[in-house]
Amino acid sequence: MLYQNRFAKALLLGGVCTAILTGCNQPAKDAGTDDTATSGDAKTAMKTVAITAIVEHPALDDVRKGVIDELNEAGFKDGENLKVNFQSAQGNTATAGQIAKQFVADNSDVIIAIGTPSAQSVAAATSSIPLVFSAVTDPVEAKLVSKLDGSGTNVTGGSDALPYEPQIELMRQIIPSLKNVGYVYSPGEVNSTIILKNLKEKLAPLGIKVHEAPAQRSTDIAMAARSLEGRVDMIYTSTDNNVVSAYESLYQVAKESKIPLIASDTSSVERGAIAALGVNYYDLGRETGKIVVRILNGEKAGAIPVYTPQVLDLYVSPKHAKEQGITLPQAVIDKAKEVVE
Repeated sequence: MLYQNRFAKALLLGGVCTAILTGCNQPAKDAGTDDTATSGDAKTAMKTVAITAIVEHPALDDVRKGVIDELNEAGFKDGENLKVNFQSAQGNTATAGQIAKQFVADNSDVIIAIGTPSAQSVAAATSSIPLVFSAVTDPVEAKLVSKLDGSGTNVTGGSDALPYEPQIELMRQIIPSLKNVGYVYSPGEVNSTIILKNLKEKLAPLGIKVHEAPAQRSTDIAMAARSLEGRVDMIYTSTDNNVVSAYESLYQVAKESKIPLIASDTSSVERGAIAALGVNYYDLGRETGKIVVRILNGEKAGAIPVYTPQVLDLYVSPKHAKEQGITLPQAVIDKAKEVVE
């Protein structure tokens, strides 16, 4: 019995010593540290933002740059507390769908989709991850949101919708005798078909006819433009992604056929248009970035209204106008924010 009591005491003593030694080997906890607070402040916790664009061209590239600059300025810096993943669909809607599914599988904090086809692909892939679109002309018609003042869903963003009246006024200032307008577009891009429909409705009462020239792929743009030769006084180009990505080929046709190009994308003036009245896409990117920041800071996407620009910039190129057989009126040049030579 004495042996058993001594054995029990030895076991008890050994257990106490082990507990003491184990406790001594634990790292000291910093004063004020709370084990339940693991996420920290929104700007110190790592966030993941996925960005996709239907294609890469100057306007859409400016949107992406504006978004990233706005995030950086707000304290979300790539490589520090932010991970940015960008992928381009290279103009392929099937690829856009694959990218959307990948981004959803990655469970990003926010997905930014630049261009209508990419935004539609992401919207089809998730109803929970916040989707912020940009450079979408008509998000309601594209079925991304049901209204612009807060969708109540996971979707919001920035539109590049333009009022038609100033565009038409510019066309008529440059060509007072305007009767026939050519329109090169991608029939598969909803933005472009909406603009075509609205242009016809707006121009018909003025006695101006719209001649459409569909081009399924960017490689078809030049052929579509050539089909308008001898039939139109000018070609109007929207922010159609296939058209903008192949603008140099359109410019070559305009020079050879002496058909002036008037655009709604200001970056197209450097690439061959004689004039453009449109949105500053870098600024649109900054505004889109502000929406993303609000979401990263805890706001619900569906409670944030869609942003639509209120200011349009006029860019002109007297050089391109001369190449395309026309002289820009001085009054138009005087109004320009930038004259491209």
